[in-house]
Amino acid sequence: MGNKVASLWPSLVLFLVAFGADRLHKFVQIVAFGWQGGEYVSLTSFFDYVLVWNKGISYGLLTSLPVAVLGVVMAVAIVALGIWWWRATSGLLRAGLAICIGGALSNAADRWFYGGVADFFYFHWQQYSFYIFNLADAAITVGVGLLILDFLGVGRAKPS
Repeated sequence: MGNKVASLWPSLVLFLVAFGADRLHKFVQIVAFGWQGGEYVSLTSFFDYVLVWNKGISYGLLTSLPVAVLGVVMAVAIVALGIWWWRATSGLLRAGLAICIGGALSNAADRWFYGGVADFFYFHWQQYSFYIFNLADAAITVGVGLLILDFLGVGRAKPS
């Protein structure tokens, strides 16, 4: 058990980085700079820095559900990911799960504090518009990428 707990530390650091970076970014924009929503800074022909509030889940889905219901769904998902993380034996799998949990918890904190998730990064090209996201969403995407790599067997010894 002691060895397993020691092997959890690197993923706990990744969790803290994913959670902390997103919380710090949102603190600076919302609390320190006073952004409330609707702010818009065009940086390039394909990227804008904005603040929009996502009242649903990924890609604004399920916006008609009450915040409490979304909170329960997120809590169940985070607990399930946490159990999976605790039972994981692969470092890559554990890292991916930790990063996903950090991003998910930060977005859950937004729902708790603000009633919606603060999204900032907006990529677009001509008539194509991509969803607006935040650092937590980016962390979740990286975490899922690590889960896929683990599923594909990356980092495991090949059977002889």
